[in-house]
Amino acid sequence: MPGILLGDVLPNFEAETTIGKIKFHEFLGNSWGILFSHPRDFTPVCTTELARAAKLHEEFKKRDVKMIALSIDSVEDHRKWSEDIMSFNQDKACCAMPFPIIADDKRELSVLLGMLDPDERDKDGMPLTARCVFVVGPDKRLKLSILYPATTGRNFDEILRVIDSLQLTATKKVATPVDWKTHTERLAAVTIKQKAPEKKTKREREQNFTVFLKLRDSLETHTHTHTFGGHSFREILRYMEPEKNQVKLSVISLSRTQVFPKALRMFL
Repeated sequence: MPGILLGDVLPNFEAETTIGKIKFHEFLGNSWGILFSHPRDFTPVCTTELARAAKLHEEFKKRDVKMIALSIDSVEDHRKWSEDIMSFNQDKACCAMPFPIIADDKRELSVLLGMLDPDERDKDGMPLTARCVFVVGPDKRLKLSILYPATTGRNFDEILRVIDSLQLTATKKVATPVDWKTHTERLAAVTIKQKAPEKKTKREREQNFTVFLKLRDSLETHTHTHTFGGHSFREILRYMEPEKNQVKLSVISLSRTQVFPKALRMFL
């Protein structure tokens, strides 16, 4: 079945939606985007999901993320169902959904993007759309893909958390640890270069080592590069000026490209 992988550019497909015909790339513009599919309109789990997504619309908007949903139902069904969703949210039934829903009644887009759930079928035996989540960057490339079976509803608060991480790591050389949330610790990647001793090679070569240090999330992140030979780990940390940058002196992990330098081997 066709699908899309992380880093792939999403196709600039045309689709009929509750706000009219769109081209996907033009709809996104220079914003981030989230495309999420659901099995069928007027079903209990799907109603709770889109109701929650509608309530969180302002949170997505704050992050410059445009939302768009998809299922195999018609535009007419989407519009009628939208009234139920807004009523479920205790909003006036006449209020419009804050994001469009794609009508993929021929399943062409669902097949193209690999969104169908083979274990869930309609009365005619045709597969329904699974609960897919695609987060797309301003470059129109896939940044995140989550695939839930039709029987399991999504957690849109978790999706917001992941978007916060994606947007942070898109602009800074950091990684976010387990259960990370904004205003908590993050990990900074610090690259150290070593010149190998002459006696080990006929030509001078460099080795790259990445040390992950804990940073307070409110601080700016810096990448430090240092060429050393025989320096102690304490001297390396002193070079990186941890007091100035308020880096906590705790090594999370160290990755290598060739051989660990003797100065760091004793710490592993």
